[in-house]
Amino acid sequence: MEMHQVRYFLAVSETLNFTRAAELCHVSQPALTKAIKRLEEELGGELFRRERNLTHLTDLGRLMKPHLETILRANEAARADAEDFHSLERASLNLGVMSTVGPVEMVGFLDRLREEIPVLDLKISEATGSELIEALLQGEVDVGLIGMPQLPERLDAVPLYGERYTIAFSKGHRFEGMTVVPLSELDGEDYLLRLHCEFMDHFEALGGEKDFEVNLRYSSEREDWVQAMVLAKLGCSIMPEFLPSLPGIATRVLVEPEVSRTVSLVTVAGRQYSPVLRLMVRLAKSYPWRGAAVAGNGETSWDLK
Repeated sequence: MEMHQVRYFLAVSETLNFTRAAELCHVSQPALTKAIKRLEEELGGELFRRERNLTHLTDLGRLMKPHLETILRANEAARADAEDFHSLERASLNLGVMSTVGPVEMVGFLDRLREEIPVLDLKISEATGSELIEALLQGEVDVGLIGMPQLPERLDAVPLYGERYTIAFSKGHRFEGMTVVPLSELDGEDYLLRLHCEFMDHFEALGGEKDFEVNLRYSSEREDWVQAMVLAKLGCSIMPEFLPSLPGIATRVLVEPEVSRTVSLVTVAGRQYSPVLRLMVRLAKSYPWRGAAVAGNGETSWDLK
């Protein structure tokens, strides 16, 4: 049995017309008929019955059809996998990362990706959440690492991990004596604003009401500057749980309410994946992410290993 015989049989079974099937397969009708005849000889019986201008599947034809469909699908899948394999030999990918997402949770995954694609050319660019969403929609990046409370309907998200928001402070601060810090305790505190921080977006998404006022001292787009000022005891700052911090900075989880975010691998819905992006998404779904795993009921379960 040869693959062109399988394709010809399935074309006739769908069109129930030898002439039309030959046109769809881009062969002459005699060549198609001859191939079907050889297939019938191999399977030991007629696959089609012609009655004047009508063509019907025989009982044997109906029995064989699902088997031959499976053979064709398997052949196409094998060809696709082979093409993907060769494409990965020269794979490149543009990954956009939200500027407030730290690398700690991603480096192990990227190492795993490198094992699968040793020659991967990965370009990582940084942007704010809104800028990254626009870059995705415009095709400027292939995939984004985003932790926003809401995404446009055009985007598909694979949840990776969750992280709570914490208050960062220098050693000796009164927060050091607390196991967790209620948000109301921030009232009157000297505060250092991280300009790209999405904390208030997530806080408002929870329906929380702000019952504290901080004394804003400094603000900056740069995480290293804010952390240096925290170390210098110039104020405290809200930071996501897995954002790397300078030695000497202490953190406590914020509560009442506890505010968290889910960091997801985001692509554009309906846009065809490249082989390397397809592999990246598949690995992301099976990778053992530290921290939060998003449960099937939409709640977040914490595993702080």
